[in-house]
Amino acid sequence: MSSALSGAGIVITRPARQAAGLAREIAALGGQPLIFPAIVILPPADASALREVQWNLSRYDIAVFVSANAVEYGVGDSVSWPAHLLTLAPGPGTAAALAAVGIRNVRIPATTMDSEGLLALPELETVAGKRVVIFRGDSGRELLRTALEARGAHVVPVECYRRARPESGAAGLMEAWRAKRIQAVTLTSSEGLDNLWAILDNEGRRYLAATPLFVPHPRIAEHARTLGLRDPIVTPPADAGLIASLIEYFSHRPA
Repeated sequence: MSSALSGAGIVITRPARQAAGLAREIAALGGQPLIFPAIVILPPADASALREVQWNLSRYDIAVFVSANAVEYGVGDSVSWPAHLLTLAPGPGTAAALAAVGIRNVRIPATTMDSEGLLALPELETVAGKRVVIFRGDSGRELLRTALEARGAHVVPVECYRRARPESGAAGLMEAWRAKRIQAVTLTSSEGLDNLWAILDNEGRRYLAATPLFVPHPRIAEHARTLGLRDPIVTPPADAGLIASLIEYFSHRPA
């Protein structure tokens, strides 16, 4: 086993079903992953619009999945994926989730792993008259939809999951902080950060502010600064970027 992370306690705040892969990588490098989901992912309150899209996929030219959650909740077991349907994802994690359900040849951005990166893809440059479905959650940015509509596309955003704040408290997390078992926190969305901030009391917020924070996008880092958190470390995209940044950071710890 590698000791690149040598016992470092690293909090993973992803939804529970998405945290396992990153936890395994951290453990394989000698770290101690602590899974504390800051967002709970639930099915949509009303799935009728999603079912209608699933039944009529052949009518669309392009499908965009905004996250692995969108894949998990948006691709039903009985859905037959049309061969002509161009499928896009914002990064390799979402593309891997699509491949796992049999949807391959997925295009991902070559620039940034976000809506801006998707909009820079040549496949989305000329979309006038095309029908685009966006599989997404119940909230989030509207940039992709509005930009595609401005380019002349007919865009149908469909909610296939919803996010909620965890109902459980932060007692376990606080215990780990007090025992000095947390050396880093990873956060992959501004919403997750807001939820974590709301769950923590003043003592917990002080611990969070004193703990190195690793985030995959400048937008999340800026949001963290508005809460008064110490300068976040912006990692390269995807798990590989996060792991690389963690290794770089902990390799410079005093022996």
